[in-house]
Amino acid sequence: MEKYKKASKHIAVLAFPFGTHAAPLLSIIRRLSEASPASMFSFLCTERSNSSTFPKGHQKHDSIKPFNVWDGLPEGYTHCLKRNPHEPVDYFLKAVPQNFKDAVEALVAETGRPIDCLITDAFYYFGADIADELKVPWVALWTASPRALFSHAETEFFRRHVGINDPLDKPLDFLQGFASIRVADLPDGVVRGNFDASVPVLLNKMGLTLPRAAAVAANSYEDLDNAVVNMLKSRYKRFLNVGPSNLMSSSPFDDRHGCLDWLERHQPLSVVYISFGSVITPPPHEIEALTQVLEESNFPFLWSFRGDVEKQLPPGFPKRTSSKGKLVPWAPQQKILEHPSVGVFVSHGGWNSILESISGGVPMVFRPFFGDQKLNTRTVEAIWGFGLGLEGGTLTKEAITNALNFILSTEEGKKMRQKVGVQKELAYKAVQPNGSSIENFKTLVGVVTCHHYLP
Repeated sequence: MEKYKKASKHIAVLAFPFGTHAAPLLSIIRRLSEASPASMFSFLCTERSNSSTFPKGHQKHDSIKPFNVWDGLPEGYTHCLKRNPHEPVDYFLKAVPQNFKDAVEALVAETGRPIDCLITDAFYYFGADIADELKVPWVALWTASPRALFSHAETEFFRRHVGINDPLDKPLDFLQGFASIRVADLPDGVVRGNFDASVPVLLNKMGLTLPRAAAVAANSYEDLDNAVVNMLKSRYKRFLNVGPSNLMSSSPFDDRHGCLDWLERHQPLSVVYISFGSVITPPPHEIEALTQVLEESNFPFLWSFRGDVEKQLPPGFPKRTSSKGKLVPWAPQQKILEHPSVGVFVSHGGWNSILESISGGVPMVFRPFFGDQKLNTRTVEAIWGFGLGLEGGTLTKEAITNALNFILSTEEGKKMRQKVGVQKELAYKAVQPNGSSIENFKTLVGVVTCHHYLP
């Protein structure tokens, strides 16, 4: 622990272990460690998450050290497909915040260094109290869209204006920037669903507590959803867009399945790239509809499929489509979306995927599943204008065919490409020297490494 003794600052980082939360958080922490090389960062998360985020042989950062916290699971608990996937989340949320308080106490004892700043996933509303007890600044990092953050920050406002029996297609025209958003597009737990479920309760408490943060940093950029960004700036001491993180940090390039070589053999703007993220696989009947469209159409496709090809895809599908399609278990998504042969991205609508699609200048087709994905879908389609939600919201032959033809074969599809191209330029501008995200990041570094307690 000699490095801790010599460090100018000791920053504790509390990560959320589910979904795609820990990796984007670590990406920002790496940037902070590069900007403040004399500081030590202790990254606290569950053992299961840390083993994935910090795999053996990972690119080590000497100033970032992972520490495990209790996951709340009963002794002997095993993860399997038959279990409710929300069960580990519920167990974990019952264990917080005490598991983190215990871990921070043990961390200080083990390293011999008190904490100088507390950085947490914005989900962790209790970071405010822990930071107050330690008399250090609390910085919250939001890894989804600013619009989703606003929805959770203003949950009580939305509930006052939307009745329980209001139709799902009712527009939220009582709020600037939300006239094209409908009740149905808001994340579950804001105005519908089970308000008492663990995650909606967590997010509601987050919305009430974030104004206490010394800074709230987000993985976005100033010129994307500017009206919502300005509303957030009026609510927090410092709201700092410091992304897109995929343009701010470089990760080791891995194309073990030869995706880019395969793309080289196809015409510009012709390939359908498909990925539904690392958490969800569409239900069997939707997978079947998608495979039928891919098999019957003339569109070449590249599919990053996280499931079991033998069990979840129709028998013989990979072989029958091998002349125009490529199935891989993992793909270098950012590099693929930057390739000139890719014409459209079929996605679940996760925020990281949207930012990567913007960075590549690729229009999108969405099949959202949960969380902020419906809101993201509607925002891209109805406000920004460079993507389409599927008719009916699910993967059917007709809906997929219509969406792909619209984007790849019509003048309106070309206009979508132009619109996402404008955002691509703005995203790259934000991360240039003196760009808005660079300047915001300098402010963030100042808050994190400040020698005085920032209330």
